[in-house]
Amino acid sequence: MVYYYSAKIFEKGKEMLLGFDIGGTKCAVITAEVKNETINIINKEKLPTDLSVSPETMIGRLMKTADKLIENNVVTSVGISCGGPLDSKRGIIISPPNLIGWENVAIVDMMEKHFGIPVYLQNDANACALAEWKFGAGRGCRNMVFLTFGTGLGAGLILDGKLYCGTNDNAGETGHIRLENDGPDCYGKPGSFEGFCSGAGIAKLGETFAERAIESGVKPLYFDGEINAKTIADAAEKGDKTAIDVYKHCGYELGKGLSIIIDLLNPEKIVIGSIFARSKNLIWEYAKEVIEKETLFVSRSVCEVLPAALGEKIGDYAAIGVALSEE
Repeated sequence: MVYYYSAKIFEKGKEMLLGFDIGGTKCAVITAEVKNETINIINKEKLPTDLSVSPETMIGRLMKTADKLIENNVVTSVGISCGGPLDSKRGIIISPPNLIGWENVAIVDMMEKHFGIPVYLQNDANACALAEWKFGAGRGCRNMVFLTFGTGLGAGLILDGKLYCGTNDNAGETGHIRLENDGPDCYGKPGSFEGFCSGAGIAKLGETFAERAIESGVKPLYFDGEINAKTIADAAEKGDKTAIDVYKHCGYELGKGLSIIIDLLNPEKIVIGSIFARSKNLIWEYAKEVIEKETLFVSRSVCEVLPAALGEKIGDYAAIGVALSEE
């Protein structure tokens, strides 16, 4: 089924954008209108990511779902947000660790043949950066860094009013920066930025801090049951010292990482999502303390650190933001 931009179809429906948010456990198909620099989500349908079938079969399911959502409306462009590594220029998903078996998938070519309109692909960090820049906390600035701070830690870079992807789409891999000689082993490097400032890293920090506390005769509130960023944050909110110390340590390391970004890129805004947005009160005091010690005053004086504004809908806005990225 191909959707052409024709006056006949336009008379029947409205002009819209189509977005695909592709993740390791679930995907979403989104349709939206953009008016006066505001996104209006029209429809959204979620699908489980089925890794037991071929990527082509799964993508076919996504396109079939989109066909139903589009009906007779005019779609001007399509955006795809997906975890990397990928090649946005060639429109190929290379080999994301959370999409086992998706090796060199030419998703843009598949969708352009199906829909007959331009299709754009970006990794999820870049897509979220575009969304926060166009519609969220980064509105109005020319230099912005977005940090995912979710399961992992990646960055999207808006530099001089444009998305910066690097030579081969690998700009913004902040999680791989080494902050300490040792620490939680995330991103294949103990002591990495991601090891201290991600859901996976906080869980590992929580386990280490809990073991030390128990050796001294103290049992943290979060020790019973699953240990993750949320259970540790919940315990910290209840006054549990060990949990507070976990987030304090995370905050100091976040401050170190942000200091590197501030001095290196001189951004107007650093927008941070997920865990930071939910638990800023447990982290920011300590991060700010480090930033004030480590950064050049002329750089930090013009940089604002903000929680992401789009909340749980950022994946929807990200996919639609990619559809707008080449306009």
